[in-house]
Formats: sequence, structure tokens, C-alpha cells
Amino acid sequence: MIRRLPSKQPNAIITHRREKSPIARLVLLLLCGLVLAGGFVYAGGRHFAALRLGYQTEKLRVALDSAREEQRRLLLEREAVSSPARLERAARQLGMQALQPAQIDPLKQIEVKETKIAANEKPEPVKTTKVEAKPKSNPQVRIR
Repeated sequence: MIRRLPSKQPNAIITHRREKSPIARLVLLLLCGLVLAGGFVYAGGRHFAALRLGYQTEKLRVALDSAREEQRRLLLEREAVSSPARLERAARQLGMQALQPAQIDPLKQIEVKETKIAANEKPEPVKTTKVEAKPKSNPQVRIR
């Protein structure tokens, strides 16, 4: 066997150096782990909040669609109720009559009154009201 080192070679004294702050390294690792875990928890919370909002939005869409459908139905019902033929029938049942031309055109109303006057009929009295205007007061402001 061949010896690589001479037998009279002195070995150097090896000393083990202790780390100055092993606790600081552990605290740093723990802190990084907590930040990473907190990030995952926060992201999970945001994810589930987004899912919950999605479900609420879907429920609101369904409610909006049903409300729009109800509005369409009510509009159709209102149009059917307020049709001119149905209104005319209801008016006749109440005893109403169609408008006379003199009721529509004011010039014809004047002509009707003139014909009544010419036929020596008593014209309908015209109601007038007297309005008194209050004098505007002009308060004088005195400056002292």
C-alpha cells in the first residue's frame, strides 16, 4: 500500500465554527412560510367570494328576467284593456255620447251661440270673475 501523505506530516487543527444566528434563520423561514400560507388563504377567500357573487348575480338575472316578463305581460294586458273599442263600449254603458262638432271646434261654438241669438233663444251666460290686483309695495330701506 502506498501512503499518500507522509507519516510525519502534521494535520491542521480543524475547528468547527458555530453559526452566529441559527434562530434568526429559522424565524426568517417561518416568516416567509407564514406570508406564503397567508397569500394562499387570501387567494382562496377571494376565489370563494367571487363564486358567491357569481351565484348571487345569476339569481338576480333570473329575477330580472321574470320581472321583465311580468312587465311585458302587464303591458299587453293594459293595451287590451285600453283598446278604443273596449273604451267606447264602456263609455256607452255609462251613458256617454260621442262628441259633437261644436264641442271640438271653438269657432263652431261661436256659430252655435250666434244662431241661438238669431233664433231669439237665450244665450248661455258667460261667467266672469273680477280680479283685483294688489299694489306692489315698495319698502324703503333705511341705512343707518
